[in-house]
Amino acid sequence: MDSLLPALIAALLAGAADRPAWLAAILGDRFGGRASVLLGVAGAQAAIMAIAAVGALAVRDVMTPNAKALFFGVALIFAGAGALMPPRPPRDRLEGWRIGPLPTAALGSFILAFGERVQFVGFGAAAWSASPVLAASGAALGAMTGGVIAATLGEREWRRLPLRIIGGAGGTLLLASGIVMGLGGLRLI
Repeated sequence: MDSLLPALIAALLAGAADRPAWLAAILGDRFGGRASVLLGVAGAQAAIMAIAAVGALAVRDVMTPNAKALFFGVALIFAGAGALMPPRPPRDRLEGWRIGPLPTAALGSFILAFGERVQFVGFGAAAWSASPVLAASGAALGAMTGGVIAATLGEREWRRLPLRIIGGAGGTLLLASGIVMGLGGLRLI
């Protein structure tokens, strides 16, 4: 639980008003039957976090505990700074994709989320945590939650949410957490 919950909360805050969630809302509207979109978004986020976990497992043994805390702190700071920026819709609404709802949601979400701040947070959490698999699972659940909510609401309702306030609050919490974590990693607090 000590690994799962911080990663879940950090990923949820980092991705709450992000473009992958917005794409899920767009696809939820387009395909009406949202179960396939939900499965596609969930599968894409699971794959993204599996890649993050593998990467974290590859580097964590060569890092000191302080370096792990500093790295996670930096990931939280960058995610918080990104979350403070005004939310932007995805540039490509995938309107030309004719492969069906499940593959469109899975591939579109994977492509859009690959290398985004939520994956970086998942990587940092898995590298820092005593249980990297639980941390990556928590980050995947946090990322999935935002996408599932967005796909269920649809774009019209998604855009009615106070995305700037959600992003601002989440970004502020991530920045504060990252600063504390980073200062702890540097042994300044």
